[in-house]
Amino acid sequence: MKAFIATWLLACSLVLPASSQAQSDIHQPWDSLLRAYLVEGADGINRFDYRGLRANDADREALNAYIGSLERFPVSTLEPDDAFAFWANLYNAVTVRLIVDEAPERSIRQIRPRPWSIGPWGVNRVEVEGQALSLDDMEHGILRERFEAPLVHYAVNCASIGCPNLKPTAWRGDTLSMDLETAARAYINHPRGVRVTGDGLVASRIYDWFKEDFGGADAGVIAHLLEYADPDLESLIRAQQTIHAYEYDWSLNDLEAGR
Repeated sequence: MKAFIATWLLACSLVLPASSQAQSDIHQPWDSLLRAYLVEGADGINRFDYRGLRANDADREALNAYIGSLERFPVSTLEPDDAFAFWANLYNAVTVRLIVDEAPERSIRQIRPRPWSIGPWGVNRVEVEGQALSLDDMEHGILRERFEAPLVHYAVNCASIGCPNLKPTAWRGDTLSMDLETAARAYINHPRGVRVTGDGLVASRIYDWFKEDFGGADAGVIAHLLEYADPDLESLIRAQQTIHAYEYDWSLNDLEAGR
């Protein structure tokens, strides 16, 4: 599958780019859904009202229509930043639809398409330009493969408390660099991203699972954290030579659970 996607991406790169305005307009329905159902918490964690969306047939249809519009969109014509925004928005919208449809009680990992599945990420969910794609394909075969790997992790949301926040508005190519930096700073400077305890530096397990994207060792992860840490946190991190532990909260980022 990875080789097929690589060939597909190469072919896509030969197509003339579409305008940013054209691709930006297609994300307006996602903006509307995020405004209606995503709540930015005082604790720094964004939570989604899955139950509210599940109960609203018109908005569920709007979500399906949005995802369908992306499936039909010629993504291979987009400039790189616009393409990144396209894939990040599609990943996040498909994840929201998955939670709404399957209604897991506690965690996205409860969605197991096959008895041996750890979660729902390996099953094909959409078809774009003739290629059936899973969430894994979008994240690992396209976003991490084609774009700047470290910052990808701040763009996609796996419907979990431990994940970087679901962005309150759609990703867009013309503000991508600034928005990715904002997302990285927000996550790293939140305790679920990084904290320093009496035992040492505790970081999100994202930095362990994908350590290769951050230089392949604790030193690379720490260098990345220092790039985005606020001054107080930066001084605490600089006193650490290694990462003491990695943690991650798989609890659903559900508005009802957070009340």
